[in-house]
Amino acid sequence: MENLWTRCNNCRRILYKQDIIDNLSVCPACNFHFRISAIERLNMLFDEAVYQTFDDNILAQDPLNFVDKMKYSERLVQNVEKTNLNEAVVNAVGTMGGIRVFISVMDFSFMGGSMGSVVGEKITRAAERALKEKAPLITVSCSGGARMQEGVLSLMQLMKTSSAVARLSQASLPFISVMADPTTGGTTASFAMLGDINIAEPNALIGFAGPRVIEQTIREKLPKGFQRSEFLLEHGMLDDVVERKHLRDYIIRALRLFLNSPQ
Repeated sequence: MENLWTRCNNCRRILYKQDIIDNLSVCPACNFHFRISAIERLNMLFDEAVYQTFDDNILAQDPLNFVDKMKYSERLVQNVEKTNLNEAVVNAVGTMGGIRVFISVMDFSFMGGSMGSVVGEKITRAAERALKEKAPLITVSCSGGARMQEGVLSLMQLMKTSSAVARLSQASLPFISVMADPTTGGTTASFAMLGDINIAEPNALIGFAGPRVIEQTIREKLPKGFQRSEFLLEHGMLDDVVERKHLRDYIIRALRLFLNSPQ
């Protein structure tokens, strides 16, 4: 019976878990948006939850033989087993509102959604396929930033992904960036902030360095809500903050506007 109930991370209320699931993993009491998996996100966005994934066979390597509390190669195996994903991003193609789109969705449960060489490669390939097929690209970021276990190879993905989405702009193809909680580090510093429309879910943490690091660096207390979606919207860093239940319809309207497509 204990698995039927959970506590909201925000309002701390005890809630019936099925009520949260039925509400798209949003707290029905305070509107707190729980983190969801990449597959759940794709099911919410695509028409009838029908889509085809691609680039699933690209696997990360351990070029630095990196070891922290465990070997990086072992950590990768552990995360594959935990999430049933091969990496922290899933690429898929399908339709939204009848419009063929490519979507890259990051999954925080795989090593904090960190962007290593495979994540950068997959996002780049999604952009290249969108360019080849003259279709829009949508990314959904949920990431702790660059993956330290790959060193400079991880940092190179910032330039690589930014260059890929820039080519979409040159071809006048829509690129919509959605930011979920959290979107930080190298992900924010690259493709996540380069959308034709940059939108975020409510109260998502978005920034480069975290609030605690900034406070320790400047030795000042930060404003309330600093680096949260609503704060960034107010200060011009975002185009909109959209609740999860409205996100799919919002993106479809934006795509039709970009493509001058009839309703």
